[in-house]
Amino acid sequence: MTTRPIRIGAGAGFSGDRIEPATALLEHAGLDYLAFECLAERTIGLAQAARQLDPDGGYDPLLEARMRAALPLASRGGVRLISNMGAANPLAAARATTRIARELGLSGYRTAAVVGDDVLDLIMARPYPLIDREGTSCDLGSAVVSANAYMGVGGIVDALALGADCVLTGRVCDPALFLAPLVHAFGWSLDDWDRLGQGTMVGHLLECAGQLCGGYFADPGVKDVPDLARLGFPFAEVDQDGGATFAKLEGAGGLLTEATCKEQLLYEILDPAAYLQADVVADFTGARIAPLGPDRVRVEGARGRPCPGSLKVSICYEDGFSGEGQISYAGPGAAERGRLALDIVRERLRMDGTDTSAMQFDLIGVDSVDRRSDDSSTAPREVRVRVAGRSATLGGAERIGAEVEALYTNGPMGGGGVTRSARKVLAVASTLIERQLVRPQVIMEVA
Repeated sequence: MTTRPIRIGAGAGFSGDRIEPATALLEHAGLDYLAFECLAERTIGLAQAARQLDPDGGYDPLLEARMRAALPLASRGGVRLISNMGAANPLAAARATTRIARELGLSGYRTAAVVGDDVLDLIMARPYPLIDREGTSCDLGSAVVSANAYMGVGGIVDALALGADCVLTGRVCDPALFLAPLVHAFGWSLDDWDRLGQGTMVGHLLECAGQLCGGYFADPGVKDVPDLARLGFPFAEVDQDGGATFAKLEGAGGLLTEATCKEQLLYEILDPAAYLQADVVADFTGARIAPLGPDRVRVEGARGRPCPGSLKVSICYEDGFSGEGQISYAGPGAAERGRLALDIVRERLRMDGTDTSAMQFDLIGVDSVDRRSDDSSTAPREVRVRVAGRSATLGGAERIGAEVEALYTNGPMGGGGVTRSARKVLAVASTLIERQLVRPQVIMEVA
């Protein structure tokens, strides 16, 4: 336990995020911890499908590349790594990390796997009401691929207490990756609701990495962000009470301001007074955000209330197939030719009796997003036709793209650049499970 400020960096904001901003933080930010947040709602479902093909797979596809880049720097600087890159197989992820540590000569490097979020057997054993649609977990039947509870800090804190240099989890609440090291370092009680609320705010601000530094913020001429091609990732210096100063490395691209912090604070928040997490119900309504200088912002003032009695469970299930085809038209009459192409494909699919639903027929750049009528006298000189839809069968989904491709020689003049695809759809449903049924466990691997 310490009383000095703790420095935590954001190493990733999603599975496919860049690696070099994280290594820059490891080299130059004087960190104590670096967290990689890499799970979206469907990611574990995709990872579980990968694990079914390979029992040693199912973790983040960039884990090995990230670890090869990060482990030498983290080990040399005494920085402890935390990530949900374990996805559907945290133990396999920990073993892969340990193998890499051995190859890099990092003898004694300790990697912990936190397991326990997989609750598939529990939610299929009895009907749990779904919270985002009608029905229960059992109604989804054999289509269910995975079911994972959003755990809190408990397993990560236990792993850090056991001396883990790196902690790899499956599904945990995103801010928990950043809250856990604060609980461990400062010895916060798990019923110190205001500190947990403040630490959750710190985690929420950091969890999307580059977004706090101007990524997903830039709007040229309205909100200009410098040097986005070299966008840096943020870090926070957090004190014993949870107040934090956020910053980025000097010379890194982007900007970190009161405005970027406010936008990120409200990102994916339904109720700022009740941000439900496994560890606390955080209240951000009293947050105070104050600039301290270039790319330095102070944030404090969050509160907290007792944690919910249940945990959210994300259920991924197979929901048929999606198919898509695209083709471009350019030059005079491009929009008219594009609309003719859409009419042809629409009629062809009707004639064939192709099993499709939820069809979309779009001219990208004309009506694919903004469907208001356009009275402009300037006709578009190039358009992209897109036809997409759903089918219960792979063959039905493939037929959508096939009809778009057939436009090459059976449609309007001048079509080109066809792309087509068909894939299985993984849908997401949610339910709640009693928190006492979800027990994290820590498994340690040593290089």
